[in-house]
Amino acid sequence: MVIDRRALALALSALFAVQVGQLARAADGVLSSATTATEAGLVDISELVPDITLDMRYAGSDNFVGRPIDGYRAARCLLKSPVAHALADVERELRKHSLRLKIFDCYRPARGVRHFVRWANDAGDQETKSRYYPNLDKSELLGDYIAPVSGHSRGATIDLTLQQCDHPATACRTLDMGTDFDFFDSRAHTDSTQVSAAQRSNRHRLREAMLAAGFRNYPMEWWHYRFEPEPSAEIFYDVPIE
Repeated sequence: MVIDRRALALALSALFAVQVGQLARAADGVLSSATTATEAGLVDISELVPDITLDMRYAGSDNFVGRPIDGYRAARCLLKSPVAHALADVERELRKHSLRLKIFDCYRPARGVRHFVRWANDAGDQETKSRYYPNLDKSELLGDYIAPVSGHSRGATIDLTLQQCDHPATACRTLDMGTDFDFFDSRAHTDSTQVSAAQRSNRHRLREAMLAAGFRNYPMEWWHYRFEPEPSAEIFYDVPIE
C-alpha cells in the first residue's frame, strides 16, 4: 500500500487543530444563553443577609480601570444559590466573633471581563498604575491577574475582606490586610512575607472562615475565593447586573 505522506501530514495537522480547539473550549467553558439572573440561577446575597456590607467596586469608578465596568448596572452581589447560602453561613459564623464580611465583587458578567482585557491591552491608559500596579508593566497583568475568561462569570467566585464590628454594628472597621483590593503585586499574595505579621494574620483569619464553608483561596490574591465544587463549573454567564 502506498502512503501519501503529504496527505497524512495534513490530516494529522487538521486533527491536532480540532483537538486543540476542543481543549480550548473545554478550558473556557460554555456561554449560557440565560438573559436574566433568574434564568442563570443567580441569587442576590442581600436576600439572605439583608444588612451584609457591599462595596461593589466595578459598579462605580473606584477600581483599577477607573470607570464603571460593562455589565455592572447596579451594585449587587449575585451568586449561584449554593454559593450564596454558603457565604451567608460564613457571615453568620463571623458575627458570633464581632466580625463581618465586606464584599467587593461576586458574579461578573463576561462582558465585564472583556472590558478588563481591552483596558489591559490599552498601553496608553496608565491613570491607575500608581495605585494598583506600581511595580508591573501593564502588559504583565494579562494572564495571572486578568484572563479572557473569569471564574467570577460562573457565579461561584467572590472577592471580599473582613471587618471588625464593635457594638453597635455601625462601628465596623475594615481590617488591615496589607494592600488594597485588586493591588497587582506580590505583596497581595495571601502568604506574602512582605506584609506585617498582623496583616498576614488577618488574611489567614479570612481564609480560615471561608475554608470552613467550602471556599478556596487564590494564593496570588488574598481577597479572592472560589466555592468548591462549583455548581456550574463549565458554564459561564453574560447576564448584566441590574
